[in-house]
Amino acid sequence: MFNLAKTFKSGSTYKSFFLSILTVGLAIGLYKGVIDNYFAEVVHMSAFDKGVSEFFRELPGLLLVVILAALYAMSAERIYKIGAVVMLVGMTLQAIIPPSRTLVILVTFIFSTGEHMQLGMRNTLSLNFAREEHGGSALGYQNAIYQIGTLIGFLTVCVVFLCHKSTSNLYNLIFAASAAFVLLSFLSLAKMRGRSEADATTRRIYFRKKYHKYYMLEIFYGARKQIFFTFGPYALVLFYHANALTISLLFAISAITSFFAAPLIGKLIDHIGYKTVMVADTIILVVVCFFYGFAHHLFPMHFAFIVCCVNYVLDAIISLASMATYVYVQDLSDNQYEIKATLTTGLSLNHLITILIALFGGWIWKVAGIETLFTISAILGLCNSAYAATIKVPKHAKDQLEPSVSNLESQN
Repeated sequence: MFNLAKTFKSGSTYKSFFLSILTVGLAIGLYKGVIDNYFAEVVHMSAFDKGVSEFFRELPGLLLVVILAALYAMSAERIYKIGAVVMLVGMTLQAIIPPSRTLVILVTFIFSTGEHMQLGMRNTLSLNFAREEHGGSALGYQNAIYQIGTLIGFLTVCVVFLCHKSTSNLYNLIFAASAAFVLLSFLSLAKMRGRSEADATTRRIYFRKKYHKYYMLEIFYGARKQIFFTFGPYALVLFYHANALTISLLFAISAITSFFAAPLIGKLIDHIGYKTVMVADTIILVVVCFFYGFAHHLFPMHFAFIVCCVNYVLDAIISLASMATYVYVQDLSDNQYEIKATLTTGLSLNHLITILIALFGGWIWKVAGIETLFTISAILGLCNSAYAATIKVPKHAKDQLEPSVSNLESQN
């Protein structure tokens, strides 16, 4: 299933990079496995409060382009390492602060800043380490390794909550364990060398006309993604009263399916083209959003809960199709510097809309109901695919795709 030597350049330090992704994924799996229940049960946040917290959690993504512009002289590898340090500070504070809404939101902002710094470099580094014409596969492997880490974290949370009936001190212990794995992730980066040089394009917000469709796709995707990311799990906690064990088990199942799906989708992008993948994922998305918003009207509550869990996993799978946009950027770019700057700008535009969705999503839920919230998500997904259909694939990408399609047909 994994053929890393064929996908990545010999002599590159992708192994250290992947070890870091694995351990930071484990840390985030521990954190994500309990954070929604921690907010609801310990901090006593409502759906609207959760939206406010997500505003500040996503704010670093919007500020990322400014942060990276200030660090323009540094290589992607070094910025990735700095992100690990910032994450470590945030998660350590999360383990020791009292459950005050203000303090929790502040610490979430710090941790998220480091996480987004790494996120801004992760795809860039994967594409830098990849061999020519293997960008989609490289991104797929990266996602798979990350999913392994989060899976281990989710399963660990399940075991902890199965073995302990009292949850009073468990949350802080899990946050402390998460901080320890962030530290391990940082230490694993010691052998990862930085070879990229300073480039003038990273001194400013980098916009180029030829990427305007990529920018719009990031805005559409950020809006629809944020609804599920913020309110999908919280709906299960508040609306269906799922406990931390159940949520972690769901996340574990989602990580397992994403682990197997990520390399396959990456290879699919290489074989049939990023445009086809970007357009096709909406069909599943509309079904997912419909059942997530209306399942409780169609089925008994216990069965509706199962339907929503299944649809949460499906959404995680189709979200992997967002890798196609990164390959699209790679096809349009003239050099590695341009890829780095463009992906960073795209990530910031993505978060420009996600912070608004996070802020107003809780209000929409409160005023109009969960049905309206997920209907909006479906509409945004349709807009995303309609816009993706207008993409003109560069000629060289078509030329590379035709042999791959022929190979697929001969295999069938």
